[in-house]
Amino acid sequence: MDWNPLIAAHVIAALYVLVLGPINIFRRRRDRTHHIIGYTWVLAMYFVCFTSFWIVSDGHFSWLHGLSAFTIVTVTLGLVSAIRRNIVAHRANMIGSYIGIAIAFVFAVTAPGRAIPQLLATDPATAVVVSVLVLLTAGGLFLVVRPKPRRATARKVRAAGVAAERTARRGSPVERAPRRLPRRSRMPVGFRGR
Repeated sequence: MDWNPLIAAHVIAALYVLVLGPINIFRRRRDRTHHIIGYTWVLAMYFVCFTSFWIVSDGHFSWLHGLSAFTIVTVTLGLVSAIRRNIVAHRANMIGSYIGIAIAFVFAVTAPGRAIPQLLATDPATAVVVSVLVLLTAGGLFLVVRPKPRRATARKVRAAGVAAERTARRGSPVERAPRRLPRRSRMPVGFRGR
């Protein structure tokens, strides 16, 4: 099988799917970063699945094309489940889709006569460069969309310092006994003395 732009784009998108999948699967937080990486992953997954129908060997479809059709269904179900907030179904469909593409990738890399083993045998430097570029750009995407740590403003730092100073003067909350105020003084400031 000769390399052409469709096969190259298919392989690069599949590498993005393989790299971005674990980022969302293993991250604890389901936030804006999860959504952006998830939508990027879904688009790359659709691209991989739909382009596979134009990549045929000897004019015939293989079991990989059946896997692509099944993956289109499971990714769509996972996306709809996420929109409907059915997280269990979303997680199951997306992880299942990821496992499916991982199996297809292992087959594509190990089966003789496929494009990737031929590339690895004839031009391993290109395979390494493409893989490194995919890893770097996927990492760059994560760094751009990840939540930024909140920086403390000068006012918050001063307030924290004042609070720490008060605690040091009074002793720690464990050392001092809780002081109950009379009922009247617990009222809001504007109501005292009436």
